[in-house]
Amino acid sequence: MQSQSQPRNDWPARYLGELATQRQLSPHTIAAYRRDLQELAQLAGHENWPLLTHHDIRRFTAKLHAGGQSPRSIARRLSGWRGFYAWLSRQVELPGNPVEGVRAPRRPKTLPKALSVDDAVRLMEANTHGHPEPGELCDRAMFELLYSSGLRVSELAGLDMVYTEGDSATGRAASLGWLDLQAGDVVVTGKGGKMRRVPVGAPARTALAAWLAVRPAARDGSAALFLSAREVRITPRVVQHRLKQHALRAGMPVHVHPHVLRHSFASHVLQSSGDLRAVQELLGHASITSTQVYTALDFQHLAAVYDRAHPRAKAK
Repeated sequence: MQSQSQPRNDWPARYLGELATQRQLSPHTIAAYRRDLQELAQLAGHENWPLLTHHDIRRFTAKLHAGGQSPRSIARRLSGWRGFYAWLSRQVELPGNPVEGVRAPRRPKTLPKALSVDDAVRLMEANTHGHPEPGELCDRAMFELLYSSGLRVSELAGLDMVYTEGDSATGRAASLGWLDLQAGDVVVTGKGGKMRRVPVGAPARTALAAWLAVRPAARDGSAALFLSAREVRITPRVVQHRLKQHALRAGMPVHVHPHVLRHSFASHVLQSSGDLRAVQELLGHASITSTQVYTALDFQHLAAVYDRAHPRAKAK
């Protein structure tokens, strides 16, 4: 092992070479690591890598942040530097990895995006006239159910028409979730394998009944509630694409994906009821902390109403 008193400028080249040959990382990834190390040398003003200390790395991190670099970008750089020094410690004597324990600045918490009530209703009622094809009825039922019950897209895609037992002989898995149209609810399996029962609103029940009346038999023999154009269980990605296209046709002012409908569901229920615990149960959150973000959305809604309605809300 070489002493740190013997500086070498080819450490980065050797490190990147090993990443390319031994770990077989892509040229794009190698180029990103090379830029990160070049930036570190520029910040240090030299390439005597073993001399950099924990204090230096913290100072460089603060400089990047002051220069407008995002926390995500800084975290990526720190990850690249940390990997380099983990490798360098095996080539030369170091008192420790100077990047270890240095963290990027915290990312500012962003509120989830939710549609206004008017926009949500407009989205649900768009293109509901005429004689829709089976695919359109399937889409309408999916979108209504996402907004009606606040499901995750994976929960929606995993729904069966009815509960099915697992069958080891056929390899069929037990239902992860199913529709009980008569009772007016769905049972879904959320994160951590936690099951919950969620009510389904009247418009969604109507849309589901219309879809079930024309739903073809699944080619794979499954009881999947929603099917793709190939008549097999629909995937979350297909749901995302169909909802995006539907929102564009409806002229929505923002990009709409399934989680926007989940956020809209939570925000609108909280605005009407004020019952945070109920929203937590409906969403399937293990902790109330995850649900509390919707109180901020609720306050934003109240503040907007105040600004529009109160004659002294804004200074003239």
